[in-house]
Amino acid sequence: MHKSVWNSWVIRISLILAFVAGSLALVSAPGPEYSIYEKARYADANLVAYVRPGLVLQILSASIATDGTIKVQFKITDPKGLPLDRDGVYTPGAVSTSFIAAYIPKGQTQYVAYTTRTQGPSPITGKTAIQAGTDSGGTYEKVSDGVYNYTFRTKAPAGFDATATHTIGLYGNRDLSEFNLGVNLADTTFNFVPNGSPVTVTRDVIRTVSCNKCHQDLTAHGETGRKSVQLCVLCHQPQTVDPDTGNTVDMPVMIHKIHMGSSLPSVQAGKPYQIIGFAQTVADYSKVVFPADARNCTFCHEQNTGASQATAYLKPNMAACGACHDDVDFATGKNHASLPQISNNLCGNCHIPEGELEFDLSIKGAHTIPTFSQSLPGTTFQLVKVDDGVAGKRPTVTFTLRDKQGNPILPSSMASLRLYLASPTSDYQTYVTEDVRKAQGTTDGTYYWTFQNPIPADAKGTYAVGIEGYRNITLLPGTEKEQTVRDAGVNKVIYFSVDGSPVQPRRTVVALKIPATGGGPVRGCNACHSFLSVHGGNRNAPEMCAICHNPTATDVARRPASEQPPQGINFALMIHKIHTGEELAADYTVYGYGGSKNTFNDVLYPGDRRRCDWCHVNDSQQLPLSSKLQLVTDPRGLLNPVGPTTSACTACHGTVYAASHALSNTTVLGEACAACHNPNADASVNRVHAK
Repeated sequence: MHKSVWNSWVIRISLILAFVAGSLALVSAPGPEYSIYEKARYADANLVAYVRPGLVLQILSASIATDGTIKVQFKITDPKGLPLDRDGVYTPGAVSTSFIAAYIPKGQTQYVAYTTRTQGPSPITGKTAIQAGTDSGGTYEKVSDGVYNYTFRTKAPAGFDATATHTIGLYGNRDLSEFNLGVNLADTTFNFVPNGSPVTVTRDVIRTVSCNKCHQDLTAHGETGRKSVQLCVLCHQPQTVDPDTGNTVDMPVMIHKIHMGSSLPSVQAGKPYQIIGFAQTVADYSKVVFPADARNCTFCHEQNTGASQATAYLKPNMAACGACHDDVDFATGKNHASLPQISNNLCGNCHIPEGELEFDLSIKGAHTIPTFSQSLPGTTFQLVKVDDGVAGKRPTVTFTLRDKQGNPILPSSMASLRLYLASPTSDYQTYVTEDVRKAQGTTDGTYYWTFQNPIPADAKGTYAVGIEGYRNITLLPGTEKEQTVRDAGVNKVIYFSVDGSPVQPRRTVVALKIPATGGGPVRGCNACHSFLSVHGGNRNAPEMCAICHNPTATDVARRPASEQPPQGINFALMIHKIHTGEELAADYTVYGYGGSKNTFNDVLYPGDRRRCDWCHVNDSQQLPLSSKLQLVTDPRGLLNPVGPTTSACTACHGTVYAASHALSNTTVLGEACAACHNPNADASVNRVHAK
């Protein structure tokens, strides 16, 4: 046999044996745990064992030679630590990687990148800009399975500071689309000092876990792999400007502006806030509405994540502060106490971290949210019991009304104080509400109220009583900062049986706070909203919201005659539609108190709506739903009335064909949704929402 042919066969046999041995090792190795929202969880076990979905990048070492040559050794593995082939030959899915090299100059806090690109000339302004970016044209060298060296084409400039902190950023993706397992993303960073000294200077202001409270799994620039704040700050620093708009993409400036969005003074004055990116794609953030209160700096600048510079927000500078307060002209002093500011050196003289009074010029004082002022005495409720809560009688509710120090509050001193009586808890249909400011009681803050409306004589099952209210408190009276603030209490709900049957509280579907698990962020309403509060602060608990936002509810009483028919506002329908926002298939506008018009078509949901568990608890998104749920009134919907499952699902999936599909699977016996979408089905709720 010819020697070249023999060598060819030897190579082929070796590859086959290596593949078989590797496959056996992979099959025998314990597989990684995939969440219910990952497609890999539902894929064929043999396919998963072969493909090993997921991507982990790790930088093992980095160096800069005296001539400026930058070299990195890195590792590519699956989530269990088994090596992956960068080229996708020996393991499925080629891995695309990109590298950034940057350093923090002495005496500064932000990065400057060695890896840059020229952007432009802009077709709008004609200008070009040097922007931080990734290296291109570097060389790879395989060291061992999954381990590679990368030598940058970009070199550190002559005389680079070998004593400064340098950082290598690595991000990448692994395309497993051919296996229906999507594109896996990952990034990582590595800090070092070229001369071998220990790293003592870093940039560590906000951790990614804080962003992921709202963004769930932070990803930017498409499916490239940029997922962490630690990586983002390497390019998003003062070095980088958008030549099309002239806007900097410096992280503190850009992020503050994006999250202020529609509340930016410049936007309210008529100038949109835009960044024009790759392929002239316009990103307009002028309609962003931050779901919390933007004055709550520590909502993002969390103090419990371990970030070494978590208190950086207490050190004022013109760039970061002027990003939100963009009607301030530091050069002329306009909107800055008529005083110009020529540098950051004196900012801290007036804007100290915390002063003696709220609403002063200190950082914390100037960002005081009135409804969370420490000067508010507080309003707290407790629903103690319900007497005569039986069919045909008028129930008497015992409740307490005190401030946060436990001192009694007179009901007559409240600007608003109401009790709600609702039924049935299996799925609310009706409620009555009464003003209880004339309730009588004792000197310890305990009061009693007998409803004027009796419980119907034929009533059965469990009823609910809810309480809401507020009083008006004047803060800093007699000063120029005097203001009147609503001091609202946190809603409480109590349940009782009207016929002697076991008490059945309303099902818990969502929660204000879902504890963090597995190192992830806290979930639930307040993960994004910080403190959910609507209707002037009166409603702040989902169990209270559900009383009014029930299957029979619409905005008919407040919608103008010219705008009829009314809009359904059942809780599941409304919340799903609000969070679908800009992706709604049809308009969703609700008229509220005082004839206010609330259109939710521009809502930009910051996360992935397929993650039902971000809001839902107790697997409440799973089918079938309770058989006791009522038809939902939806006069402006494609179907009316509509089944509870169909209403909840088509609130997001709002197309005609989705509604038609649901209708064709609904009979006189009810909805058949669970036949295909039950937890064990191929089209289960979790499976079809997996990514």
